[in-house]
Amino acid sequence: MTDSIDSPLRRKWAKLKRNKAALLGGILIIIYVTSALFAPVLFTGNPSAPDLMNSLESPSVNHFLGTDELGRSILGRIIYGSRISLLIAVGVVFVGMTIGIPLGLVSGYYRGKVDFIIQRATDTMLAFPGFLLALALVAVLGVGLKNTVISIGISMIPLYIRLVRGCVLSVREEIYVEAARAVGTRDVIILIRHLLPNVMVPITVQTSLSMGTAILFAAGLGFLGIGIQPPTPEWGSMLGSARSYLFHAPHVATFPGIAIFLAVLSFNLLGDGLRDALDPRFKI
Repeated sequence: MTDSIDSPLRRKWAKLKRNKAALLGGILIIIYVTSALFAPVLFTGNPSAPDLMNSLESPSVNHFLGTDELGRSILGRIIYGSRISLLIAVGVVFVGMTIGIPLGLVSGYYRGKVDFIIQRATDTMLAFPGFLLALALVAVLGVGLKNTVISIGISMIPLYIRLVRGCVLSVREEIYVEAARAVGTRDVIILIRHLLPNVMVPITVQTSLSMGTAILFAAGLGFLGIGIQPPTPEWGSMLGSARSYLFHAPHVATFPGIAIFLAVLSFNLLGDGLRDALDPRFKI
């Protein structure tokens, strides 16, 4: 009995393991999470403390990735920067899911005027590119970690609304939903017990993709100087401060750029792998 219950999950896990790109993405994510959790162990110094005597040093035994314009270890700042980037990614997804999923459920289930109002608001938000919307919100709310998370999170809300609404529309007329309505089950129970489980697979995939997008958006805001502010180690602000040294100290920008690239790539690879493994329409 247990084998028959677990077999679908085992098949999906086996399918995911066969996807080498998804495994690579998962391994990279584990590395980033480990760096974030054990940052004080991996780098014992202060990543924000300047050391002007060693400014713009090339990679060496003492500083594996070199130092920046203030003599700070680039490796140490990348390691501690993983904390900021992952914290932003988790916070952004939390904001997007907390608001977007309930609105998507309500919009798809009730339709009518409720659906019309929610979808017109969603269309308005989607009329702006996600990064531009986050940029405008940060300009209104101000800089800092909290406002960065809120701004990027709000830009993610319409993606979850559209995704969840589409899934709900495809199952709201199913027999088990009609039966639940026929016996007088409250709408909130139908939404949570019968409809929400049907959107968990696409939500899982979207969550992975959204985390990569959140890291990229946060880096973009930091690069422009309106995201996480120095001296806090954040990959985007590290890139922004390295613009003046691209030619005679390219390592100052190269390594933070690689960190951003690999982080975004890892979440995208994992998201694609989860989609292929969990969606029965995809075959590997």
